[in-house]
Amino acid sequence: MRFIQIICVLAALVGAAPVNAAGASTTPEDPLNNPGWAHFFNNEFDEAVASFERELKADPNNADLYNHVAQAILYREMFRNGALESQLVTGNNAFFHRSKMEIGAEDRAKFTNCIDRSLQLSEAALRKDPNNLYALYALGVSHGLRANYLFLVEKAWIESLREVSAARRIDQRILQIDPHFVDARLLLGFDEYVVGCLPFYLRALGSIGGFHGDKEGGIQQLELVSGTGIINRYDAKVLLAAIYRRERRPQQAIPLLKDLAQRFPRNYLFRFEEVQMYSDLGDKNSALRTLAEIEDLRRRGEPGYANLTSEKIDYLKGNLLFWYGDLTPALADLREATQKADELDLPTAVMAWLRLGQVYDLEGNRGEAVAAYRETMKTAPKSEAATEAKTYISTPYRRKRAAG
Repeated sequence: MRFIQIICVLAALVGAAPVNAAGASTTPEDPLNNPGWAHFFNNEFDEAVASFERELKADPNNADLYNHVAQAILYREMFRNGALESQLVTGNNAFFHRSKMEIGAEDRAKFTNCIDRSLQLSEAALRKDPNNLYALYALGVSHGLRANYLFLVEKAWIESLREVSAARRIDQRILQIDPHFVDARLLLGFDEYVVGCLPFYLRALGSIGGFHGDKEGGIQQLELVSGTGIINRYDAKVLLAAIYRRERRPQQAIPLLKDLAQRFPRNYLFRFEEVQMYSDLGDKNSALRTLAEIEDLRRRGEPGYANLTSEKIDYLKGNLLFWYGDLTPALADLREATQKADELDLPTAVMAWLRLGQVYDLEGNRGEAVAAYRETMKTAPKSEAATEAKTYISTPYRRKRAAG
């Protein structure tokens, strides 16, 4: 079920740059040429929503623009909930075990109305021309966004998976009409990768439903979109970075992350991921140097970094030092992070408390360790971190020794 959840969460990555569902003569546009998408990829979601709504007001019969508004609204909530970091896919993240993601009534209604209107416009265009590529594409994006919403907000996994399947069938139809429509391969490639990661018996079930697992084949499709796509080029880079992390291929993730950080300099998440990739590569100094650069940008109040809390950076540094066995400085950073844990996003807060308890245990401070584990459980009771912390209350944490 975990990989099915991941498909649902990332289903909305099937669309990005503007195309025109009303007619196939319009060519896709690079997202960097659109102010709304520039804001979107820089995590400036209020500005992205406003920009897309201005476009929609000027062109109220454009199915794509309704999708853009809906996507910016949903991703704004995901960002606020700490759900856009790659730990969502690859690590111990409390997000999957939380209650439903809350969206205000106004945004909920706006999201639903935008998706419904986009579907209506796309389906109307397809009744006139069943081979209208861009109407098909807009239709697939709508189903992908609805899948994302159903999983994140409603926690309706089966319904969400149905929407993912609908989006996948539409992308397959697009490629039947035009095999050179590379951007339609994003979700298909991701499906191939995810199903390829499943145990054999689940892969067999997936094949019955049309999912054919092939990890490397899926990665190759994503690499094709990353290199030659237009609409989904940057989404493919983000997905590939997360997959390379999961596959323990940090040397391939780092160039992608550097490229994304250069193109979208106000999105600090790409630099955060660089830190993790350098750490996975065993390059502690480069990881610490990147953290120092992030802290410098924060102190200078640079756009995108001015509202970044120092506690978040403290956690990242403490976590890094924990894994390298530098317990004394790790303890200092994790103490700083947890002093204002209520100002952190939930996944970071729960992990900060867990790491603090583990450091205390390694240093032989049992009382403080148990107190930190209890804070972990209180912060996110249903998270994997809380379950892990519960085991350490009765049995102190000990770092596993490497084999050999």
